[in-house]
Amino acid sequence: MSSSTQPLSLLERWQSAWPQALAVWSQFTRLSDPNLCQSSVTAAREGLTNSFAMIRLSDQSVVVDLEGVERLKLEDYAVEVLAHEIGHHVLAPANASDHYRLLARIRQALPTLEQHTPMVANLYTDLLINDRLQRQSGLRMHAIYQRLVNQDDPIRKPGVWALYLRIYEVLWQLDRGSLGVMVDDSLFNTHAWLGARLVRVYANDWLTGGARFAALLLPYLYAAEQEKEDQEKALQQLMDTQAAGQDCEPSGLIDFDDDEKLPQLHPSEDPLVTDMEPGSEPASDALQAEKNIPGGGQRREPFEYGEILRAAGLKLTDHELAVRYYREAALPYLIPFPKRAAPQTLEPQMEGLDVWEVGDALDDIDWLQSLSYSPQPVPGITTLKRRFGMVAGAEPATRPVDLDIYVDSSGSMPNPQQRISYMALAGAVICLSALRSGARVQATLWSGKHQCISTTGFVRDEDNILSILTGHFGGATAFPIHKLRDTFAQRDLQDRDCHILHISDDGITTMFDQDERGNSGWDIAAMALDKGRAGGTMALNLYREWTTQDAPYSNELRRARDQQGWEVYTVTDLAQLLEFAREFAHRHYGSDNHPSAKFNAEQSR
Repeated sequence: MSSSTQPLSLLERWQSAWPQALAVWSQFTRLSDPNLCQSSVTAAREGLTNSFAMIRLSDQSVVVDLEGVERLKLEDYAVEVLAHEIGHHVLAPANASDHYRLLARIRQALPTLEQHTPMVANLYTDLLINDRLQRQSGLRMHAIYQRLVNQDDPIRKPGVWALYLRIYEVLWQLDRGSLGVMVDDSLFNTHAWLGARLVRVYANDWLTGGARFAALLLPYLYAAEQEKEDQEKALQQLMDTQAAGQDCEPSGLIDFDDDEKLPQLHPSEDPLVTDMEPGSEPASDALQAEKNIPGGGQRREPFEYGEILRAAGLKLTDHELAVRYYREAALPYLIPFPKRAAPQTLEPQMEGLDVWEVGDALDDIDWLQSLSYSPQPVPGITTLKRRFGMVAGAEPATRPVDLDIYVDSSGSMPNPQQRISYMALAGAVICLSALRSGARVQATLWSGKHQCISTTGFVRDEDNILSILTGHFGGATAFPIHKLRDTFAQRDLQDRDCHILHISDDGITTMFDQDERGNSGWDIAAMALDKGRAGGTMALNLYREWTTQDAPYSNELRRARDQQGWEVYTVTDLAQLLEFAREFAHRHYGSDNHPSAKFNAEQSR
């Protein structure tokens, strides 16, 4: 009696290939099973378009379009394709942070062609992974590329796709034309040799090699822009990291790496790639600069930060990107926001027993005492509850001080979404520190008349606050007196103490004009300080010494300081606002966490 077995479906074959693909890298690799989509429509819902496979760094998952696999006749290469995608998780880029850093470096090496950064990064990491799989693991990576090219119509013109395939021929010592490239050009073949050398030399330092690879591709990208390369579709089929960073939270990206801003070396100038003896030829300016790497500390602009995240696949507006930028920029400077001490904590203390009556909460019944009094409980007669009084505790209580912050966004202030705004950064440092302590924050952004936006009262929503701080009007200058008035008009002794903080320039004196009802701004400011009970500060960017100048704004600032008690902190450079932000809490609240912190009080005297 004979039995026949049904052949495995494509889905089953690829599912069974997953353990083998994992073992290519390590038996201890822990990744969830791949998402094998049986139709391109289903794959598109997962975010996979153009290519037949992709990775997601946010959830460490692999997505494959099996319909696309059939279309490209790659059904028998399950181990190769899956092992390649696993390589993106294990080798390059491995995690979102390194993915962002690679994109940043490649972007620096592609002046005016930054839009090609994701593609170049994808090609480069594919080269690293495929070379290892072909040479060390014995997988048939070359056969995949033979399926992707038309052998009956070989490539005879230099281009990105041609160079990419020729690099593989050099890496794997394949006969010329094995992957369909028949370009008869000595410079092209030299570039392919340099590319192959670069992949091997920088296999363990691929972040550095990424910029050099981009420099190698740059002239071919220029040509492709002008001629719209015919092989663009073939390249798109390989783009499996285009959206790899989507839904990832960026970190460590706002500052440049130490060597990132240096002139990027072309592989032909790199002695490690060309095997030249160091010093055998005059070093290029780029190589000489690389030997003298300056220290870190230079900060990326918000628009550059946003371009890198978009290249990684994040689909965010300029405003949403700015919120992420200033949150990360503020983190190193956050301080525990100080809390004021109340006289003493109050603690409950049992004083006796009362009769529990019908209508009282059921969980108030003290059943132990009630059953001791009578084993047959009669509600309202034998049921008892504890009576508590409040006594002073041994430790003083603390209560957070709320913050009401007003940030100037007039035409003299930079747009936080394009260039770094120290106004917004200082506000972010202070507001995030306040939220850490349990305080509530009301943030207001203002510019000209009717140009004012605020949080909905005092809130603890971090994104809401940062969204206000990173907005931009760029208009005239007219402080929103009505907002200050309405905020404090109804406050009483039951409300928390609240400090008022203004970040502006000499335009802050519009706060003392009349409001729309004809009320004096001086009276409103005095009322706000009185009801806030925690003082007020002005951090102002002033370019002249205001304490001795006989100018209208100087006279008003001296009056505000001397008659109403406003603390006036002045800076001549907006970057100094960051130092102000760190010292703000120490100056006004005397945090015990930083007993040595001192504020330069002479600035306001």
